Amino acid sequence: MQLYSTNNKEHLVSLKEAVFRGLPEDSGLYMPQTIPVLEPDFIQNLAKHSFQEIAFRVADTLLQGAIPEQDLQTIIHKAVNFPAPVHTLDEHTHVLELFHGPSLAFKDFGARFMAQLMSYFNRAEDRELVILVATSGDTGGAVAAGFYQTPGIKVVILYPSGKVSMLQEKQLTTLGQNIAALEVNGTFDDCQALVKQAFLDPELSSAIRLSSANSINISRLIPQSFYYFEAYKQVADGKTPVVFCVPSGNFGNLTAGLMAHRMGLPVHHFIAATNINDVVPAYLHTGQYLPRPSARTLSNAMDVGAPSNFARMLDMFITENGSTWNNMTATIAGYAFNDEQTKHAIREVFDRFDYVMDPHGAVGYLALKQYQREHPHTIGVVLETAHPAKFLDDMEAILERPIEIPERLAALAHEEKVATSMPIAFPAFKSWLMDNY
Repeated sequence: MQLYSTNNKEHLVSLKEAVFRGLPEDSGLYMPQTIPVLEPDFIQNLAKHSFQEIAFRVADTLLQGAIPEQDLQTIIHKAVNFPAPVHTLDEHTHVLELFHGPSLAFKDFGARFMAQLMSYFNRAEDRELVILVATSGDTGGAVAAGFYQTPGIKVVILYPSGKVSMLQEKQLTTLGQNIAALEVNGTFDDCQALVKQAFLDPELSSAIRLSSANSINISRLIPQSFYYFEAYKQVADGKTPVVFCVPSGNFGNLTAGLMAHRMGLPVHHFIAATNINDVVPAYLHTGQYLPRPSARTLSNAMDVGAPSNFARMLDMFITENGSTWNNMTATIAGYAFNDEQTKHAIREVFDRFDYVMDPHGAVGYLALKQYQREHPHTIGVVLETAHPAKFLDDMEAILERPIEIPERLAALAHEEKVATSMPIAFPAFKSWLMDNY
């Protein structure tokens, strides 16, 4: 398997180099040189395979021999060891629950696969690896859980001060050991900018082995494609078109779905659902991509004003003939909703279906319903990206009732937060890295 930079298709690297570098020197993003198509027989018989078997077949096909089969099976066995069940609201509306992993968020799939992959590739290295990750909510907790106590690897998590929920913050600030948390006095976009600057700084790159655990790292995207196949297996009836609605912030999750589609999964359409940080839905409506500073919302993990993976999305729809925008809009619809609409959707889903949906999933529900008004004869799958208890105060205020908290999350409430305050100025961040690693 070889991968290229979205800024230079002649710049080819191995999977190992792409995983460890995270970001090419030219500030592009790594993409597979080829995305192989799975055999139709496999797609048609998904129901005969377990989730782990599906994950292995997808990974083995995509990686094209980069990892021996036996080693890859071990990686899958350790990483994909929790379910991705579909909950049915009605015959046209389903919810893919991606919160059954250790941090109760969909990012557990990517973080655990990445941790196993990096640990596998890191066996022959004698220098410590330092992973930098920016989080707007769930990424930090998933990465912290995935890499906790992994030999030879340390993790630095940057998160925006006051812009993640209390329990989300506890997930990434209470582990200690090889996990360090930096509380940045800015937005998620500021955190993400610091990470990108660190990778492009020659002095840092020569002094410290750096890698990234954000969705800019290709090893995060690969496993996120697995659960699209698993969900399709659970809902497809062989006759009705299946659409996936993806609550989106940095757009890694949607990009992974597009990869699954390229590999042969017969998805009829994708729906990009955002809050008021709507730069991608706006692009889908107007053809103009205008990133801007993010605004804070109830669905905080989607508070992204300059989504990194948009470069990958553009890359996947570029053709020699035809408009990239036309190609993309033929596959993806985009909708955006504000906090009041999100609150109303949470109440509606609870009142109609006796189901508690978190703010991000509620945005997805709204987008699916809007899409299905024009396309009623479809099976819709909303990706429920995090357990509602992770947004406890907001959820209880919206529903005016207690929310059940899973024990592993409730136990964090009394743990002591340990985080270092950090300004948004890059020199301070660089100095901290040089002093600590």
